[in-house]
Amino acid sequence: MKNRHTKHHRRDFLKNISLAATGIVVAGAYADPLQALTLNTAKQRYKIAVCDWMILKRQKLSAFQLAEDLHADGIELDMGGLGSRETFDSKLSDPEEVKKFLEASRSTGVGISSIAMSGFYAQSFAERPTVDRMVQDTADTMKAMNVKVAFLPLGVQGDMVKHPELRPKIIERLRQAAAKVKKAGGVIAVETSFDAAEEKKFLEEVGSRHIKSSFNFANAVAHGKDISEELQVLGKKHIAQIHCSNTDGVWLENDRQIDMPAVKRTLDLMNWKGWLIVERSRDVNRVRDVKANYGANVAYLKSVFTG
Repeated sequence: MKNRHTKHHRRDFLKNISLAATGIVVAGAYADPLQALTLNTAKQRYKIAVCDWMILKRQKLSAFQLAEDLHADGIELDMGGLGSRETFDSKLSDPEEVKKFLEASRSTGVGISSIAMSGFYAQSFAERPTVDRMVQDTADTMKAMNVKVAFLPLGVQGDMVKHPELRPKIIERLRQAAAKVKKAGGVIAVETSFDAAEEKKFLEEVGSRHIKSSFNFANAVAHGKDISEELQVLGKKHIAQIHCSNTDGVWLENDRQIDMPAVKRTLDLMNWKGWLIVERSRDVNRVRDVKANYGANVAYLKSVFTG
């Protein structure tokens, strides 16, 4: 059972979404598109979400109930698979389906942290010919659901460390994508394979406040970097959201590679606020046990960040 305090936070959060949807809060009126997101986190600096595809509920209404059972504040809602399609395999182009998802969010008190283009973990953002349509569909979904962040992982085929020749094309496409999400009053949060210093340079080269970072703890660990130091190097203004987990191995509470209390102190000092999203950090001995893995990780993050 969630306590009454948490329920009040969720009602306030969803009230802000409702006000924004009716035009009382207009995201596009802000100088920074993340100011609208800040409104939703004003009373709770950090909110904890889970990825719907990682809890095996990709674009399923039941993801909201499962997230509530896990005591998460939200889900990162995926646009669906890509494969060889021209665009994502998404239900969310249908206004009736959007209504169902928003009602599930309202009834459970579980918010939507971001709209994910997870298909680009395996597909090439630089080379797929219909990327423009994919981004437009995502921006349309953001607008329809009043979600201010789209998550874009550049993945194995967009790894600019291994394939630096892709950098100019990715920058060009991100600048075009920025114009689309600007109309939705939001940002694209990009996950790259760079360390923080190089990612900051990359974002500055893109040169749009509508393109920011989806900072991933696992990436910092893979580079042998201190997570808190990497957050400070990247800087508050460049971070739209945080994937607050490591690769699979152990639960976050048992992960010696992550000093979570130090991360919280760093984010507090940076005055950053927003969504912390659990993607992995599953116990390899029971990797398919969704409730055990994500329940433990959400509980630990709440004990550190909101306890």
